[in-house]
Amino acid sequence: MYNLLSMKKDIHAKNYRPVVFQDISNGETFLTKSTAKTEETIKLDGVEYPLVKIHISSASHPFFTGQEKLLDVEGRVDKFKARAKAAAEAREKAANKVKKSKAPKENKKEAPQKLGK
Repeated sequence: MYNLLSMKKDIHAKNYRPVVFQDISNGETFLTKSTAKTEETIKLDGVEYPLVKIHISSASHPFFTGQEKLLDVEGRVDKFKARAKAAAEAREKAANKVKKSKAPKENKKEAPQKLGK
């Protein structure tokens, strides 16, 4: 049997309030209760609410929309490709350096001079 007297008091937030979450990829808004902190506000149906901007929601996620699309809000794919390219160039440069160091050195000694006739 669960003892109700052993429940901790005052562990839940008391600042639940209506907050608007806005999907920045398509502008869709959702009004719900939350404790999320934000400085921004938005007017919705004539009432001003705190505004939290999000990158993806059920209105834009391919699983819920049934459409596949690339969401690259912060340039993550471009950053990854740039790092991969730089790494490949560094590997190639290192490999060329190793090849040069292992290449046989040419003998540049001059042929002995013949004396006499």
